[in-house]
Formats: sequence, structure tokens, C-alpha cells
Amino acid sequence: MVRAFLVSMVAVLAVGGCTTRPPEAVAALTPTGEAVNCLLVQNIRETRVIDDQTIDFYTRNGDVYRNRLPNGCPQLGFERAFSYQTSVNQLCNVDIITVLMTTSPLQRGASCGLGKFTPIAKPAP
Repeated sequence: MVRAFLVSMVAVLAVGGCTTRPPEAVAALTPTGEAVNCLLVQNIRETRVIDDQTIDFYTRNGDVYRNRLPNGCPQLGFERAFSYQTSVNQLCNVDIITVLMTTSPLQRGASCGLGKFTPIAKPAP
């Protein structure tokens, strides 16, 4: 019997002002390997939105994967919060994220497709 998992994850991210690195330093992080199509949901520890088109995924084992969306996602860089749903235990490049508008009450914003997950050098603290 096939058991479908429905995972609904909400990632509310840190305010961009908390980083001490300038945006150009964050954007210039070096890829460390080939891009992958999916990440296991249970391995995702944290996400950090860089801008309207870039999200870094931090895994439990210390790896960092950068996802460069194929197109900009309106308000993602400003709100720095998004949700996603998947019927399997992986988040993949074919999945859709939805920006969460952090106003009260919480509202959904634009929905946008993910890109591939590229491993990058871990940013300096």
C-alpha cells in the first residue's frame, strides 16, 4: 500500500538586517558541487531568503543549498517568509512556494516555482 505523506511547512525567516554580511557577499558564495533536484524535508533545518529569487536551505548535517528560482517571486525578498506543500517527503525543483504576507492577519502572496538546489560554501558567521 502506498502511503502518501502530506507535509505542510511554513518557514518564517529571520529579518534581513540580522546578517552582518553585505548582500553582494551573500550572492557571491561559491558552488561546491552539482545541483540536485530535491532535498529531504526532514533534513531542512533553516531557510534564509536572500532576495526575490534566492533562498538558502540549511540542512541538519551542516550543508547549505542555494535555490535560485527561475523567475523573481514578488515580495519574497521583502517578506522573507514562505510556505510550501508537498505530498512526498522531499522538496523539489518542480514544487511551488507561496509568499506569506506577514501583516495581521497573515495573508498569502505570490506563488512561485523553485529551481534546483546548488550546494554552496557555508557562509561565514
